Amino acid sequence: MKYYIIAGEASGDLHGANLMKELYVQDKTADIRFWGGDLMQAVGGNLVSHYKERAFMGFFEVLKNLSKVLGFIKFCKKDIAAFNPDVIIFIDNSGFNLRVAKWARENRFKTNYYISPQVWASRASRVKDIKRDIDKLFVILPFEKDFYKKYNYEVAFVGHPLIDAIADRTQVSEAGFRKEHKLSNKKIIALLPGSRKQEITKMLSVMLSLVDDFSDYQFVIAGAPSQDFSFYQEIIGQREVAFINNKTYDLLSVSYAALVASGTATLETALFKIPQVVCYKGGYISYQIARRIITLKFISLVNLIMDKEVVKELIQDDFNTKNLKAELTNILEASYREKMFLHYFDLEKKLGGKGASKNVATQIVAGLKSSY
Repeated sequence: MKYYIIAGEASGDLHGANLMKELYVQDKTADIRFWGGDLMQAVGGNLVSHYKERAFMGFFEVLKNLSKVLGFIKFCKKDIAAFNPDVIIFIDNSGFNLRVAKWARENRFKTNYYISPQVWASRASRVKDIKRDIDKLFVILPFEKDFYKKYNYEVAFVGHPLIDAIADRTQVSEAGFRKEHKLSNKKIIALLPGSRKQEITKMLSVMLSLVDDFSDYQFVIAGAPSQDFSFYQEIIGQREVAFINNKTYDLLSVSYAALVASGTATLETALFKIPQVVCYKGGYISYQIARRIITLKFISLVNLIMDKEVVKELIQDDFNTKNLKAELTNILEASYREKMFLHYFDLEKKLGGKGASKNVATQIVAGLKSSY
């Protein structure tokens, strides 16, 4: 059968790759065409467009690049029509995917959505569009099933794919990792400033402002696969920090603490049981728009899933050197860390066990077979 998958950003590429692996296991004749990244390309299939080409952050940045975005959407529709898949699988990336989904429904393509758009965070009115345009929605956060039930929309909770991604990764030895990347024997503080240029620019300089005050620790920047080192170097300057590209999981596995840009990385850090401070600073206009439409108490997935403050969130003006220093000091303290570890274990239980990618692939393939 023919599958057309549309994913955006590094996290979508990761989950798309794991889903593709399961689809190939369960459907030996699978023909997959996709929008994604290097991880999906390594699995097989045919890459149409890399997510790096569409990495726009925030309302204002999207608006500035609107003609490019609309061009991608137009091309995507044309490419789907030419491929004529048995099913289109949308992965996260709601701004792009929901527009394509509307067209796909009008043109009678079967539509599945893996990883729900965050309609529970803002603009819940989009639920009616999802109900209209998506045949089956697979959700990965435990509270999402109840959220959609309020709108009489039955969705499938499949567990969180990060549990599989972390459990199935190749383990590294700390000694070997330090030697390979020429790291000192100091405890490591990982810096995860995001994956897009706009957010890295705003986050990393503040994170790096702590280096001199915590000289007993080794600061290591987790470089995003979508950015070149030269970009980071302009922000790093002469500071004594290490840089490791595209090995975030390996870095987290040997870290003692982390400063993390809000997003999927906050949950990844928690699943590695690393105490963290969550950071967010957006463009002024984008932030002003966001704070008026987002109705959530928290911005990090860790706190949202637990429905309480487990990790400290420093947002916009609160994200500054003084506050970040105070919160990093807290998560380096033994009793504070102990409480966070206990919360992390409870968090993992709420997310269910392994098998999210397999669960999704099984239901997609079964759904296709039953329609023939």
